[in-house]
Order: sequence, then C-alpha cells, then structure tokens
Amino acid sequence: MPNDTALFLGQFLRTPATIGAVAPSSRRLASAVCAPIPERGEPTVVELGPGTGPFTAEIQQRLGGRGHHLAVEVNEPMARLLAARFPAVDVVHADAARLGELLGERGLPHADVVVSGLPWAAFPQRLQHSLLDAVTSAMSPGAAFTTFSYIHAIPLSSARRFRALLAERFEEVVPGRTVWRNAPPAFVFHARRPRP
Repeated sequence: MPNDTALFLGQFLRTPATIGAVAPSSRRLASAVCAPIPERGEPTVVELGPGTGPFTAEIQQRLGGRGHHLAVEVNEPMARLLAARFPAVDVVHADAARLGELLGERGLPHADVVVSGLPWAAFPQRLQHSLLDAVTSAMSPGAAFTTFSYIHAIPLSSARRFRALLAERFEEVVPGRTVWRNAPPAFVFHARRPRP
C-alpha cells in the first residue's frame, strides 16, 4: 500500500535503528516467515516489530480466529495504525524486552510461536542479547522462532554475530531459501526448541 510505504519511510528516517527497513515486507516473505504457525489448536503467537502489518495479516489468516495474537510494536504511529487495521489483534505499544511481563499481564504462560520483524543486524551486541533473552525466556520448550535478514546484511559483523547467537540459544536453526520477491531480497531463519 502506498500509504504504508510512506509511513514506513518516514519512520525509518526518524529512527533507522528501530525501524531497520524503508518499506513493508512482501506477501512472499510474510508467508515464509509465518510458516511455523500451527494449523490446529489455540496457540499463543507473538509478533515482534509488526510495522504496518504484512506479517500480522498472514498470521491472522493462518490462525483463523484461534489462539491469541500479541503484536508488540515500539513505534507509536505504527502501533496505532496496526490496532486500527487489525481490531482482533492484541496490539501493544511497548519494547520487546518486556515480552515476559506482557504475556504475564494477559495470563499467558508462554509463546508457542514468535515471529520477529525486528532489525537484528542493526542492533548492537548488548541489545541483541537482551532481546533474545526476553524471547527465549518467554517461549515454551517446543516453541518456534522465525525472523529474517536482508541478503545485503549477510557480511555485516552484527548479522554474523546474530546468526551465532541463534545457534547458541536454539537447538535447531534452519536458514530458508532467499525470497527474491521482496525489496530488498531476504531469507528466513527458522529456530526451534530454545535452550534452557
């Protein structure tokens, strides 16, 4: 949507370290990132950094009214837009580092799936560690975590550090295929079973 792109670009120019992209993700990338959402049951799905909602729409479609969808967005204008656009989603304007607290406030014991749109490669080491600590602490033992990286970020030391951190924090980390129909092209990381 043109308005979404304008909002995204404007917020990126204001706070590039927290937005991390100049345009919303494509439907192809959303489909790849949201693949671990179970087809049955009442899962708790947490979405970090939903932005204008391309992953949110995919998650809602896959859930079909089941479970609990908590979307955590640190950018207030985007959180307001998301809440208006997706009234069935529990949108909260907060820092992802508060994930355990946010789940507890809602009486949710853990997350079954965590879908992340956070710009991990843009974060310094300490922030990568604290956010991933919050994520893994909030996950059930068999939970899935998915995130993505732009292909141009592969050689960055912060991106390499994040990939190593994933391998340290999860028993299984599988990189997906490159999604070429995204601007810029990206690939997905699927991680399962957080280490205690």
